[in-house]
Amino acid sequence: MKKYWIFLFATVLFFSCNKPAGELVGTGRYATFKEANPYGMVFVPRGSFMMGENDQSAIGSANDKSVNVTVDAFWMDQTEITNDEYRQFVNWVRDSIALRLLVIGGRDEYRMKDRNGDNQAAAPEVARLNWRAKIPWASKDEQEREILSELYFDGQNSLSLDRTMDPSKLRYRYQTIDYVQAGLPGNRNDVNTGSYKEGARVRIDTSYVDENGVIRNETIIRRLRNRRDLISTRIVNIYPDTIMWIRDFQYAYNEPKMKMYFSHPGFAQYPVVGVSWDQATAFCNWRSDFFNSANRIKGQQYRLPTEAEWEYAARGGRQLALYPWGGNYVRDNKGCFLANFKPMRGSYTDDMGATTMKVGSFAPNDYGLYDMAGNVSEWTSSAFYVSSNTLVLDMNPTFQYNAKQDDPDILKRKIIKGGSWKDIAYYLQCGVKTYEYQDESRPYIGFRCVRSYNGE
Repeated sequence: MKKYWIFLFATVLFFSCNKPAGELVGTGRYATFKEANPYGMVFVPRGSFMMGENDQSAIGSANDKSVNVTVDAFWMDQTEITNDEYRQFVNWVRDSIALRLLVIGGRDEYRMKDRNGDNQAAAPEVARLNWRAKIPWASKDEQEREILSELYFDGQNSLSLDRTMDPSKLRYRYQTIDYVQAGLPGNRNDVNTGSYKEGARVRIDTSYVDENGVIRNETIIRRLRNRRDLISTRIVNIYPDTIMWIRDFQYAYNEPKMKMYFSHPGFAQYPVVGVSWDQATAFCNWRSDFFNSANRIKGQQYRLPTEAEWEYAARGGRQLALYPWGGNYVRDNKGCFLANFKPMRGSYTDDMGATTMKVGSFAPNDYGLYDMAGNVSEWTSSAFYVSSNTLVLDMNPTFQYNAKQDDPDILKRKIIKGGSWKDIAYYLQCGVKTYEYQDESRPYIGFRCVRSYNGE
């Protein structure tokens, strides 16, 4: 019996290694690769559905027509991004700025050494940072305190970090490739010469900090010579807007929310709000880099969902679902509300919540996604146009426009979905869309990320 198993093993080994010489057999690299489930995300299988509103408009406007579309599979965050998760981003940006200041200030222990063990190879402004080094926030060294004082209000250093740090100094710089500009017919790359046409031009956003420390966002037109000319640079203040609790709701006492909602641990598992579309996009870019820097096999970019992806996920596989739970009513058979919204005038707490609630306070839909209706509205990547369904393709549709800095405000409208704690039930419907300007932040708008799936 033992000899039989040895013979069988040798036979299998022989045939598995005996690839035909001179034939196309592939490299065999990652031949059995299967993408792991990203932490905190659920899988949304590919499929088709009828995109658009299922009910007449509550505000008397003409609905966009419904269209049958197909959406590829993707991963989606199980809940909205929480204050605690967004704070990880804020802390990373804070620490990266602190490390960079220390390196520029001549503290070489805070920069990564090169392969030869030399930490003087790169200029301080571009040197790799040593993330294993402990940042000396409470240092007694006068020079280190002087260096880190740039992060605080009026240059005053203090051990009480959260109270004295200047949020306007928490800036995240990132670069993206403008694929829309690359896809313009006049910017086609000539495969025969390997170059772009003589008159090829791109309209690209760029950001810089002026001599007064103010972020300047500009739109420039430059000649397209190589792929580097398609790179856009963005600098974004990433700290959430807390004043919007007072600005958006006047004649109301919302000062406690303004002071504590993002910073206090009691709100850690509440959805982050006061984040603009630009800030949410910056978060997605950071999350992608953060993941890829820690994994040998890179993943797809984290990003905001398209309108079609969001609506398809919200329906949970139910073709004509009015709400994410599948029914046509906002109460269950026991009379309990199924989401956090505004049930009646002045009665916010009938659904157990007044403003925002902890994520996952209500049951998920059939895909396992929480809060696809109510709590906070959510940003999508799609631009808002009333009749966009008449324009989009029926495969992975999206009406997308990368608004430039000098574009009029009407071109900066982005679709938000799902309704919020301050909205009536109409806005909770899967097919209903409304908009907000991409540079605005509200106490009722949050977001969640998606990631395209590598495979069938």
